[in-house]
Amino acid sequence: MANEYLVGIDIGTSGCKVALFTPDGNVLFQGTKPYTTHYPHPGYAEQNPEDWWRAVCDNLRDMLKQTGIDPRQIKGIGVDGQSGAAIPMDAYGKPLRNAIIWLDRRSVKQCEYLSQTIGLEKLFAVSGNPMSPSYVTGKIRWIQENEPDLYQQTKKLLQCNSYIVYKLSGKYSQDVSQGNGLHAFNIETAAWDYTLSEQMGIPAEWLPDIFACSDIVGGVTPFASAETGLAAGTPVVAGGLDAACATLGAGAIHVGEVQEQGGQAGGMSIVMDRPVKNEKLILSCHVVKDMWILQGGTVGGGSLNWLKREFAGEAEADFFRLAGEEASCIRAGCEGMIFLPYMAGERSPIWDPNAKGVFMGLSFEKTKGHLIRAIMEGCALALQHNLKTAGENGVPIHTLHSVGGAANSVLWTQIKADITGKVFKIPSSDAATTMGAAILAGVGTGVYRNCEDAVQRTVRIHREQIPNLEHQQVYKQVYDVYLETYDKLKDVFPKMGW
Repeated sequence: MANEYLVGIDIGTSGCKVALFTPDGNVLFQGTKPYTTHYPHPGYAEQNPEDWWRAVCDNLRDMLKQTGIDPRQIKGIGVDGQSGAAIPMDAYGKPLRNAIIWLDRRSVKQCEYLSQTIGLEKLFAVSGNPMSPSYVTGKIRWIQENEPDLYQQTKKLLQCNSYIVYKLSGKYSQDVSQGNGLHAFNIETAAWDYTLSEQMGIPAEWLPDIFACSDIVGGVTPFASAETGLAAGTPVVAGGLDAACATLGAGAIHVGEVQEQGGQAGGMSIVMDRPVKNEKLILSCHVVKDMWILQGGTVGGGSLNWLKREFAGEAEADFFRLAGEEASCIRAGCEGMIFLPYMAGERSPIWDPNAKGVFMGLSFEKTKGHLIRAIMEGCALALQHNLKTAGENGVPIHTLHSVGGAANSVLWTQIKADITGKVFKIPSSDAATTMGAAILAGVGTGVYRNCEDAVQRTVRIHREQIPNLEHQQVYKQVYDVYLETYDKLKDVFPKMGW
């Protein structure tokens, strides 16, 4: 067992991460390679799938070189990725264009057309999700209308993790957790609705076979072995959605446990044993078999990075430590300041692309500490908005497992505990997403009996933070003002597009 290892590959929005784990969850290697996001027109966002593959290969070669392990000791490989990436493939297994990623908003008209012609009720009944440009469906319709020659050449449709699985194994696949990107995926039965896919302009033959996330799709091909340094034949599992893998890697696998992500694309994932549909939230299958996650996605997580970029100056290297010290001097409620963290519009639960970031309550006595704390509280209020929305459906919510950069801040995590009234658990490893992908590889290859066994062996809680009852009372009032502020400004935001 000491000579067995598992690899997790994460195709994120800003770069590719690769990590090597022992079966007990010890991290032996972590590497990151960035790649470029292209913005060819306003509202467009694309990435080159070959950039993903090159980043994977470079990371894997670095891993093997730095650790010196024998590639034959790697028991399995799991791949996770960002949601909503559309990759049309030709008959020769080549991508026909750049991937249109989740940040892309070009397909607004196509989403409206599909909603009107097929009907929102029908689409929601099958997929459990609203029609939005962030999903794959509208992007395919856009390609059909705007790139008809390319559309005719398409033979298979992949998403980002299934593309890397294909590059490694030579096999096409669709894991269940990324199925929600396509509204022809029946979220209750985890099967394609081929009649609906044809209605939406997605031919049935484009859709790959569906796999459970820990199913072995194939082994590393000789070609991929030469590119990566991996041993030919190494098992590759289907993998899954990055948020779902992070949920598993954080140890959230039981009903009512929640993964809270405090990164650039923040949000939460509530574990359920049945598919609860809510038009304001995101529903997907969990990477854990026969479980689902109800997600809330926000854009505010990068707000503190924005403040650092624009105002830190010489203090940039030590910004987050100093920011925590400044913010900790300000009382709960930020002494009358509120921040709406809608720095790139907002996703759930308001789904408002016109929303703007807002500091309200500025006055001459306010300091940079107030700005910092207001950002921390604003992001926590957005989290509470999503949790409250889920609660309206009777979804149980118990403890929150916090991952991402913000989880390293004791103050920020405490603010979230105070605002939500929930206990926060912080895992000791900061590699929850790649660990989740690696766990899937371990389950698929028999290293673990199941996900329960894997979590018990790999996930260790570093600290717990309990809500402060006095602060909770303050934040209940602040939350009401937060909601009212957006409600009064939402009709103004569209007028600020100049």
